[in-house]
Amino acid sequence: MRSYDYRHEVGFEETNIVGNVYFVNHVRWQGRCRELFLRDHAPGVLAELNDGLALVTTNCSCSYYAELHAFDVVTIRMRLQEMTEGRLTLDFEYWRTGPDDDELVARGEQRLACMRRENGLLSACPLPGELTSALAPYRGAR
Repeated sequence: MRSYDYRHEVGFEETNIVGNVYFVNHVRWQGRCRELFLRDHAPGVLAELNDGLALVTTNCSCSYYAELHAFDVVTIRMRLQEMTEGRLTLDFEYWRTGPDDDELVARGEQRLACMRRENGLLSACPLPGELTSALAPYRGAR
């Protein structure tokens, strides 16, 4: 299955006192992966985010299978799990790059709602067509 991939090298600032990656960073990397996807495949949506559109995260999760440490290289693979008129669910896999093989170290999920800001209020709206078209090739399932 096709995925949008974000490659990340872990820095010391992302580790805790015992030397492994602090758990919240996995969620940060999900957000970074989403941002880069928009930059690369739906730049018009980025412009709309400055004009009242909001992609609101309604649920976020991550399951951890192995620890990551400073200077580990991890590839975050994003796929579309589900899409309706105004909502979508994205799946994330975290793969540590090894010398001989890659290792699945975590899985995550984000659910998002498309909203529009008007007069200080948020109201539900359909996903932009550019975004639905950009995500369609990345549909997959766990």
